[in-house]
Amino acid sequence: MNQPHVQKKNQSQLPDVQVKKSRLLERNRDPFRNIKIAVGISVAVLFTLPIIWMLFVSLKPNGFSTTNPVEWFIPPFTFSNYVNLIFDSLILRWLWNSLIVALITTVLTLIITSLAAFAISQMKFRYKNFIFVFFLLGLMIPGEATIIPLYEIVKSLDMIDSYAGLILPMIASPLGVIILKSFFDNVPKEVVESAIIDGCSYFKLFYKIVLPLAKPAMAAIGIFTFIGSWNNFLWPYLSILSETLYTLPVGLPVFNATYSQAYVLPMTANAIASIPVIIAFLIFEKQIVKGISFTGIKG
Repeated sequence: MNQPHVQKKNQSQLPDVQVKKSRLLERNRDPFRNIKIAVGISVAVLFTLPIIWMLFVSLKPNGFSTTNPVEWFIPPFTFSNYVNLIFDSLILRWLWNSLIVALITTVLTLIITSLAAFAISQMKFRYKNFIFVFFLLGLMIPGEATIIPLYEIVKSLDMIDSYAGLILPMIASPLGVIILKSFFDNVPKEVVESAIIDGCSYFKLFYKIVLPLAKPAMAAIGIFTFIGSWNNFLWPYLSILSETLYTLPVGLPVFNATYSQAYVLPMTANAIASIPVIIAFLIFEKQIVKGISFTGIKG
């Protein structure tokens, strides 16, 4: 008999609860929220303005020059520069080389670093700690210090001016091994021991149990390996002799050097090289942000 009365009482209390929640939200509201939004929009415009300017300049007729910056953003516009560069230059070839080298380097790096980290983390063998310290020491040596011996090794293996010479020296990643080892160390020992008791081999344990748990770490390492390989200039510049094997970081300066007094064609070449990267960033924005935040909170 008292249930309808209790329901009416609860219903009468609902508006009061909602009012209290709204008041709490108002109290906790950031007083600088609008200022932060305005600053964020201003910074975004500041960073995107060079890209917008590059796109507008690339659409100008070849040889166009002006003393007034506003004229870059008004007609005439043409796509003939893109057509000429795509069919009469090696820029698409350089773009393809960068994509192939970055993808293969990323895949091989993930495979090798994950296997090495799993062995150090889960397998028992002598000098395991010494090997891990060896990887830690690898972080203290700058890449430029190893360029000369690396070049001599690649030259002795007859891999200069080849895809193998571009890819294989870049697949070693001490940082990747260290990050993945810390992830593999956090796998519950009970899970690993029960899998081994059930007859699971180390390889099955690796790709069926341990590796799926490390997807965030693998994604972060893959993203930064791809970006590092895509932007790498020094090693491709030293190891590649023929223009057909140039990557974008090497080919673009060579191309721009022939048009040192012009704006339009170098900007068109830069736009062609930047558009795929911009599209990839828009597609994988969440993964890239997660990778950056992951490297800040895991170690």
